Amino acid sequence: MFCAAERPMNLALWLSVPFLFTAAVFGLMGSAGLVTASWSTVGLSPVVSGAGIAVAIGVSGEVRWTRPWQRVWLRWPYLVALLTSGVIVGAVEVPALVTTVVGLPVLLGLVFLCLVESDENWSASDSR
Repeated sequence: MFCAAERPMNLALWLSVPFLFTAAVFGLMGSAGLVTASWSTVGLSPVVSGAGIAVAIGVSGEVRWTRPWQRVWLRWPYLVALLTSGVIVGAVEVPALVTTVVGLPVLLGLVFLCLVESDENWSASDSR
């Protein structure tokens, strides 16, 4: 799914990459806070949203853009707007239970998709 060398990514999936990555990381942070009972809220960190944007930049070279102008005029303004909004909401505290309930299913879904993708790649290389 996220391996740029395998196949191009569609635009809708690429638009959701920063949100999926950020939700998964916040889910881990919230569950760690609940398990250790060390905190009850998770701050929406600009560092985490920035990492999600970095992942989106990393895979943006292999997106199937529907129009040529989107590569410049959609990609960069979208990522800058997300980074700006991540910095603005950086001080917001969210209950750890909420981040866990939202983020862990996203994380499990991403892990499942990666396992399915690697299994497909493994069986395809066996049949050659």
